[in-house]
Amino acid sequence: MASPRILLCGDVLGRLGQLFKRVSSVNKSAGPFDALLCVGQFFPDSPERLEEFVDYVEGRSQIPLPTYFIGDYGVGAAKVLLAASKNHANAGFKMDGLKICENLYWLKGSGKFKLQGLSVAYMSGRQSVDGQLGAYSQDDVDALRALAEEPGIVDILLTNEWPSGITNRATIDDMPSGISDSSGSDPTVAELVAEIKPRYHIAGTKGIFYAREPYVNVDAVHVTRFLGLASVGNKDKQKFLHAISPTPASSMSSSEISVKPSNTTLSPYTYVGQTTDAKEPGKRDSDSISDSQYWRYDVSQKRHKSGAGEGDKLCFKFLSSGSCLRGEKCNFRHDMEAREQYRRGVCFDFLNKGKCERGPDCSFKHSLQGEGESHTQRSSRSKECWFCLSSPNLESHLIVSIGGNYYCALAKGPLVPDHVLIIPIEHSPNTLSPPQEYDIELKRFQNSIRMYHKKQKKEVVFFEWISKRGTHANLQAIPVPSSRANALQSIFSLAAEKLGFKFKTLTSHNSADGRETLRAEFDSKQSLFYVELPDGAVLSHKVEENEAFPAQFGREVVAGLLNMADRADWRNCALSKEEERKMAEDFNSRFQEFDPNK
Repeated sequence: MASPRILLCGDVLGRLGQLFKRVSSVNKSAGPFDALLCVGQFFPDSPERLEEFVDYVEGRSQIPLPTYFIGDYGVGAAKVLLAASKNHANAGFKMDGLKICENLYWLKGSGKFKLQGLSVAYMSGRQSVDGQLGAYSQDDVDALRALAEEPGIVDILLTNEWPSGITNRATIDDMPSGISDSSGSDPTVAELVAEIKPRYHIAGTKGIFYAREPYVNVDAVHVTRFLGLASVGNKDKQKFLHAISPTPASSMSSSEISVKPSNTTLSPYTYVGQTTDAKEPGKRDSDSISDSQYWRYDVSQKRHKSGAGEGDKLCFKFLSSGSCLRGEKCNFRHDMEAREQYRRGVCFDFLNKGKCERGPDCSFKHSLQGEGESHTQRSSRSKECWFCLSSPNLESHLIVSIGGNYYCALAKGPLVPDHVLIIPIEHSPNTLSPPQEYDIELKRFQNSIRMYHKKQKKEVVFFEWISKRGTHANLQAIPVPSSRANALQSIFSLAAEKLGFKFKTLTSHNSADGRETLRAEFDSKQSLFYVELPDGAVLSHKVEENEAFPAQFGREVVAGLLNMADRADWRNCALSKEEERKMAEDFNSRFQEFDPNK
């Protein structure tokens, strides 16, 4: 099936005759196209153009293909849009547009809909100035922000104004002259784009054409392409109409979606340091010149302190994830105590409003939870845990060996074949604090796994992410070819540098000695990430309270080493239950001679 073919347009400014004449010509020579998406001011900028505009709205002139707009401001906008809102055909919650006339649709407020298989998100209006018509509301922003939490990739995001900072890290030679963040740019749009991570971001308002180099997104494998479009009929004859034909992300393979062109840069929204104007022409920041597969770790901007919001309302983004891109500019409170209560299962509405209107339908708790847990609470928790042997959620078909204090299981969505986890049988949040005799058994598991892979000319890297609010620990063991094992320490160190920290290195000829040192130094009140390398060295990093540390950091680094960026997210590697059973049977047959519990 052919990919959808979409036309994109900048500020129309009421020049519908000129626009659709050009669209018809392009459609005839290079079409057919499926739809036209317009950003920037759609309505006339002067009363002289209103008559031409109304001819199309009232059906006297024809619109050649389905056209969608978000620039709901300008001369005549109030009258046309009010009439559309009152139309019974537009009643209800219509994210795919209110019909103005045949082939013309107003994307009102903010939302997301499917267009020819493409996921299209949008926010109409612009920054409010004294409550003017055509301004987006905080509700529009919050609704769009909530969409960022939904599964799936947004193919196209439409905003009227450019995101502030979009030229950060871009090559100056490719920028049109006179670009400035002072007008037509919006920091709120920048925050939304950084959270939504669309494949294409289209904006207008500045009156110039700019196709920025693709840039990578933090915590996502795909790139984003930004297009700023000029206005129809602009005197400089800059490009106002652009065609794209993207395959919907929902029908792409993980390897296809993770392709990064050679000119891809780091994200402009995690930029720290000098402004673009201060850079030498034709150059990018030094950290974007090499080691492109480590773009994911340039997240120093994400180390936010508590927000400076003075209101009583809590920031849902902060409570649910522990970070908020708005940082101290956020209008809502970043309350660590409230976040801890939320992590203990307390209802957000109860924390935010003091009450919950969902009543018995709400599955969350409606009282503050203390640190101590009763036996009943622990029992309930183990039933919900993926790793507790007593849990109905346990993927027992992946278990390959069970000892007295630990068991070994194949990873769900493995990075590579024979990717295993060593897991405490008890509901323990880490493998460093259990009694010494537990660690003896864990080391037996580790040695068995090392011997198993040594026979296959492979080495093993072990790593564990310990969150101080973690639930059930798992020590991951991933095999790497012996020829690449020596690069592990440098690749982890480089990834750490991109995140803004340096590992503490415990050098030893025996990694067991490194574990002993870790156990002695470990503070269960602090989060920690550590790696046990094949040569005996142990790398550790104590994670700060407000540090946004990627939970999948270890896996992502090893994926980079093995040139498997598309497999960095375990969900991209999910297998059917039948495939998992076969995988476990095959591993068991090979591992049996090394299994310490046989």
